[in-house]
Amino acid sequence: MYSRDTLVLLKHLLESGQPKAAIARELGISRRLVYHLIETGQLERDVSAESPRTRVALPAKLEPFKPLIQERLTAFPALSSVRLLAECRAAGYTGGYSQLTEHVRRVRPRPAPEPVVRFETPAGLQAQFDFAEFRFPWGKRYAVLTVLGYSRFLHVDWVPRQTALTVMQSLERAFAAFGGVPQELLFDQMKSVIVEDHRGTGGRLLENAEFARFAAHWAFRIRACRPYRAKTKGKVERPVHYLRDNFVYGRNFLGDGDLAAQTALWLDTVANVRVHGTTRELPVVRLERDERTALQPLAARPYRSLVLEPTPVTRSTTVVASPVAVERRRLTAYAELVAEAV
Repeated sequence: MYSRDTLVLLKHLLESGQPKAAIARELGISRRLVYHLIETGQLERDVSAESPRTRVALPAKLEPFKPLIQERLTAFPALSSVRLLAECRAAGYTGGYSQLTEHVRRVRPRPAPEPVVRFETPAGLQAQFDFAEFRFPWGKRYAVLTVLGYSRFLHVDWVPRQTALTVMQSLERAFAAFGGVPQELLFDQMKSVIVEDHRGTGGRLLENAEFARFAAHWAFRIRACRPYRAKTKGKVERPVHYLRDNFVYGRNFLGDGDLAAQTALWLDTVANVRVHGTTRELPVVRLERDERTALQPLAARPYRSLVLEPTPVTRSTTVVASPVAVERRRLTAYAELVAEAV
């Protein structure tokens, strides 16, 4: 299909001497249609002077029933279009279903959005943890975000993959940046932390054994969001978008070292010293004033993981074989052995 505006533009482009194939690409039509319009003489008439056809409005069959629909929707905003059609039919409506549904869509009262209940936690009680995947010219990296629930103080780390070991290493760096350990950490349903979740069927949360030992070493409780409860972890999921939009987007990074250095600078000069939209205070101020003293003390030493990262085997690995002792014999010795056997 083509419009009057398409004909006007096609005629103008042909008069300017552009190739027909280029015109077809620019207008989004086929070359066959271009030739058809030329050969049938449709471009010869003065299409620019033509006015678009005006549609004569006919009296709608639904018009007398609009007050009934409005009254019913005011009393019962969720009433379905099928029910309304049946009631209008009973009142004498002979029009179509699509006409009624289009009107219902326009006039149905919109429900007021449910108020968002923010679960504010006391200082030192909780931190929330999340991953976010980013792609850089040198490869894929995961941002590891840990945010304190009370102060909204944010720590960001970068790792090449999501494993229990990278989670533990990132958390230890976050604890050092916070100056202490919260009483509990809230995680998503990540396999490096949560193996199985049977709480929906009356069971319990099955934690990764290695990570459970890590939590015991640092004296925090493991909490996990229930599946499909995205808003539970909003304090850290909003910083994911903030990190993407305010930091990563539009910046150039030379590699992992530069990425880490720029992240640290951004945290110190932007993310943790801005006025937070919910608390209306600077995260660093709330941390220093209220939360740091409420955190548990740091452990005396880092956690020693029982899981070792596998050492990758590269092509340059040289395998040294043990020397093999070879006994040298004269060729006549074999003839003598054969003679003895005979």
